[in-house]
Amino acid sequence: MCLRLCIALLLVCAGIFPQKKPVTIEAITASRPPAPASYVWAPDGKRFAYLEDGKVWVYDIASRARREVVAIAQLASAAAKTPPSESYPWQNRRVQEQTIQWFPSGKDLLVRAGGDLFRFRLEAGGWNQLTATPEPERDPKVSPDGRRISFRREHDLYVLEIESGKVTRLTHDGSPTLLNAELDWVYPEELELGTAHWWSPDSRHIGYLQFDVSREPAYPQVELLSPRGKYEPERYPKAGDPNADVRLGVIAVEGLPGTRWMDLGQTRDQLYARFRWLPDSSGIAALRLNRIQNRLDLLIADAGTGAARAVLRETDPYWINVNDHFRFLKGGKEFLWGSERDGFAHLYRYSIDGRQLAQLTRGDWEVTDVAGVDEAAGQVFYVSTEHSPLERHLYCVGLGGGEPRRLTGRPGTHSISMGPTAEFYLDTFSSLSAPPATTVHKQDGAELAVLREPDRKPLAEYDILPAEIVQVKASGGALLYARLIRPAGFQPGKKYPAVVAVYGAAGAQAVRNAWPGLGIDQVLAHRGFVVWQADYRGSAGRGHRAEVTVYRNLGAKELEDQKEGARHLTSLGFVDPARIGVYGWSYGGTMTLHALLNAPDVFRAGVAGAPVTDWRNYDTIYTERYMGLPSENEEGYQRSSLISKAANLKGDLLLVHNLEDDNVLLQNTIQMADALQRAGKQFEMMIYPVKGHGVSPGSRKHFYEIMLAFFERALK
Repeated sequence: MCLRLCIALLLVCAGIFPQKKPVTIEAITASRPPAPASYVWAPDGKRFAYLEDGKVWVYDIASRARREVVAIAQLASAAAKTPPSESYPWQNRRVQEQTIQWFPSGKDLLVRAGGDLFRFRLEAGGWNQLTATPEPERDPKVSPDGRRISFRREHDLYVLEIESGKVTRLTHDGSPTLLNAELDWVYPEELELGTAHWWSPDSRHIGYLQFDVSREPAYPQVELLSPRGKYEPERYPKAGDPNADVRLGVIAVEGLPGTRWMDLGQTRDQLYARFRWLPDSSGIAALRLNRIQNRLDLLIADAGTGAARAVLRETDPYWINVNDHFRFLKGGKEFLWGSERDGFAHLYRYSIDGRQLAQLTRGDWEVTDVAGVDEAAGQVFYVSTEHSPLERHLYCVGLGGGEPRRLTGRPGTHSISMGPTAEFYLDTFSSLSAPPATTVHKQDGAELAVLREPDRKPLAEYDILPAEIVQVKASGGALLYARLIRPAGFQPGKKYPAVVAVYGAAGAQAVRNAWPGLGIDQVLAHRGFVVWQADYRGSAGRGHRAEVTVYRNLGAKELEDQKEGARHLTSLGFVDPARIGVYGWSYGGTMTLHALLNAPDVFRAGVAGAPVTDWRNYDTIYTERYMGLPSENEEGYQRSSLISKAANLKGDLLLVHNLEDDNVLLQNTIQMADALQRAGKQFEMMIYPVKGHGVSPGSRKHFYEIMLAFFERALK
């Protein structure tokens, strides 16, 4: 009787608390989480628009309510059909073209859909189509007075007068090698410059960049799925190659035609990172870098004459990281400035003549973002790592400096979108145990509403194994942070195989107190692997002072820290030191090869996805920032080359790459394969017929399956 009662109770409990499912490849590839929303604030800072489920929504803070505006598909169906391009447009992933924009009145929205432009009237309802052309309107921008819209067609700049519908072509010399108001490939990738034209505040002029890419070498990308194949060359400057010749011009939207070119002291060894119109429209501020990026100048060019003057210069013995902290204050008489001159990114206030007025933040932590400025209240709102390099929190500080005040409470990672008046902000928060949620707040941090509840369905449905943050004391006393996931059904005393996820590179950070979601790490842990990921001492969040350890010697210091991490992992007692694998993509693929070729006694097997195998194969701006020019650091380039170390391979290797990778060229993997073959080394390789750098949705399941099968063969 007692036994029957126990069995009955167990059955009841099983019904109430159903067993969670293990995380599988099918689970992580069946559905993908939505991309992070981009919130577009209305000019009054009391409403914002955003895209969700293919629809445009507007949220009103006063009423705590949102309304659906229009479905993008509805507008796209009305757009003119665009004929296929004769040549593949190799556009960088970091180009920023807005789908939604507010008109200055706050009553209308500009929406780009299907290559055409539409105006939606929020008060009256309904929309009207502003353009209907077979050529798509690219990178549209509403003028500050709301009367015009600028955009690019092909390689030239145009402006549309909204009331009359008149379209004026402002530039006429655009071509595949002369790009007006259009970025080349490498600038957005490595300087994160997302657009190439800007309205003056008085709406009378447009500042734009012209890129002459004729000297940039064309890499021979080839599409092989069509019957005869197709040559699709990509302008891609490698380390030491010529960059694009870039000019900044100012052109009037009415009156005399023609461009006035700003005299920024252009030479072919300079880069241009950021641009800001002065509030009174009298000139444009430009941030200019020398080619190896250890000198940064703030210049202000007169819009009428083109003459430029130097305001401020930053220098660094290693390199300068460009940031977005620069903005004008007091109508252009002062400006906010970000600098790493003391080894950490901090905020400063300057007068327009270049005199430092105050240092706003200081300490062994870094400002990662300026969320907003309330000049009337004399406050700057910023995100920083002051609490922990593993977290991001919102703070405010006075324009004269002083003690910062933290506004976010919960431990974890806070991503902030603040309105233009700094009256309200959105906080997207997550942690290792809490999925992302977005809340609406007042300036003082008080929560007003929940915009997006956290998606707890994966937590309820799947057995998500906990991730632990582990601190590793490396040689020299450096503190490393790692993330550890123990395998399902973990048994103390048992020895498990381990898989190390690796990335590397200055400015990158993988270990954070943030929601990781359902990923391949959970699949590996459910299949009996310990999963480990350690950031090296120069990862993001630790300050510029720490990251310079990679200078002119990419890969070496990162590998030393990965070896330290692996030693700590095996010291825990449950990892078999003879069965440690490693995997990564892009720089992670590079570090995977570093691990197998330079530490073969530590790492038994590896999956190297899209690796840079010789830095002479990678782009100018990234590579030269850290390695210098090949002509000036020949020994460093040779030392960091993985191709020359092919004979060191002892373990199992799987190379993976996309055929038309626009970022890390397939040439890297082909050269590595050739060196391995000549050295008599066996390895596996998978090529995907994909345009682009990452694992595409169509190949993701296949890639995870071959990676999992590879590690089970090599490590079990």
